Amino acid sequence: MVMQRADNSGSSLRFYWRKAVSVTMYVLSGLSALVAIIPLVLIFYYTLSLGLSAINVDFFTQLPKPVGESGGGLANAIVGTLVLVGLGSCISLPVGIMAGIYLSEFGNNAFGMAVRFLTDVLNGVPSIVTGVVAYTMIVIPMGHFSAYAGGVALAILMIPTITRTTEEMLKIVPQSYREAALALGISHWKTSLRIVVRTALGGVITGIMLAVARAAGETAPLLFTALNNRFWHTSLDQPIASLTVFIYNYGVSPFDDWIAQAWAGALVLMLMILVLSVAVRVATRSRFEER
Repeated sequence: MVMQRADNSGSSLRFYWRKAVSVTMYVLSGLSALVAIIPLVLIFYYTLSLGLSAINVDFFTQLPKPVGESGGGLANAIVGTLVLVGLGSCISLPVGIMAGIYLSEFGNNAFGMAVRFLTDVLNGVPSIVTGVVAYTMIVIPMGHFSAYAGGVALAILMIPTITRTTEEMLKIVPQSYREAALALGISHWKTSLRIVVRTALGGVITGIMLAVARAAGETAPLLFTALNNRFWHTSLDQPIASLTVFIYNYGVSPFDDWIAQAWAGALVLMLMILVLSVAVRVATRSRFEER
């Protein structure tokens, strides 16, 4: 009886100890998640408080005013940012996704290891170096700055993020999915594209949005490639405006009106990424529900 009571007491102590450890880790995980979100909330609040005063209809419809004139807007920069990110996405999405598929499904060899290593190195290259490379490869041969050069610079920045995220998301897909498809006689490449990629599509889209967000917030590469333009662009082979360059130029200016518009541009850029992310999530979720 004494031994049985001792065993029961020991079991109770172990149970309460495991319960306490579980609750403690749950609380610490929640606090860590809260700490990770706080900087984003503070940045958004600070940007909103300083940039909201300069948001009006003119900001979205008019061109920048010359020095000494108040008012105006950044309509050309908003459109230019969308154009540059669109060009970069058109180049980087096919390359990054296909490279990620190769590394996940066929990259267990020396070539795959080399590609994986070089992708990680490219992901750590400073963005200004990417701008210099794009300047040397495109701007100098063309003889002038252009939207094409800016799109290529942003694409170089986006490719490693998309590649590595796609690879990791595809690796999460259970191996049994591949085995079942192959057992039914489906070829390897069809299994990869129609089953594995579709299963991991949510994670792949998350990686794409991370790459788009990074590209949309870059300034240094665009200074070497797209330069800037205070007017509407008429051709993609000419300099083009972008929000990040205007934010940089206006933010270091001595004019209060320009500084306010710089904060407004930062707020609009954040909202553009937020709206785009939500729209993509809703669209992909609707497609999944239909299936």
